[in-house]
Amino acid sequence: MITVWGRKNSVNVQKPLWALGEVGQPFERKDVGGEFGGLDTPQYKAMNPNSRIPTLVDGDLVIWESNAVTRYVAAKYGAGTLWPEDPATRALGDQWMDWVQTTLLAAMLPVFWGLVRTPPEERDMKAINENAVKLVDCFGILDKALAGRAYVAGDTFTMGDIPVGAMCWRYSQLDIDRGSQPNLEGWHARLQERPAFREHIMLPLS
Repeated sequence: MITVWGRKNSVNVQKPLWALGEVGQPFERKDVGGEFGGLDTPQYKAMNPNSRIPTLVDGDLVIWESNAVTRYVAAKYGAGTLWPEDPATRALGDQWMDWVQTTLLAAMLPVFWGLVRTPPEERDMKAINENAVKLVDCFGILDKALAGRAYVAGDTFTMGDIPVGAMCWRYSQLDIDRGSQPNLEGWHARLQERPAFREHIMLPLS
């Protein structure tokens, strides 16, 4: 049985949970991090010396880093679907997975933390508004890339849709002006039709 360590309201934990749901692989999740604590215990640090979430345990294998965990689930349990056999399609999925980490997060975090995790009286609205513009611009890049395609790597859903799709749900729930991004909105609507997305991603922001 696969075990995923991490709280269900962490976007980084949600990525592999969504992947596991897509492939129908049973798993056990154990609460750790945030209000649950436990990241600095000797037991947890023996699995993940970074004291972060998620950590996936599959038999004797222990993996951390959310995108690496998601790729592992896709490769082992979703070959030919989540894990495309075509190298070019797989590379496009990888591209968007890495884009979340290298580009999108820098704009998302100040807005998300400012509007969701910070009390109204303590918010730096100037920084939030400035980064909201950057965030909309980032998703505008994806909106343009989705023109003429159903998913980020082409016509079929792959692992590449998971990290950016999880972030897009949060983006859609923020109280900011997103303007019109029709390709992004259509893709996001398709994701919401997927049972695993509804179960693991469409949760209240907290």
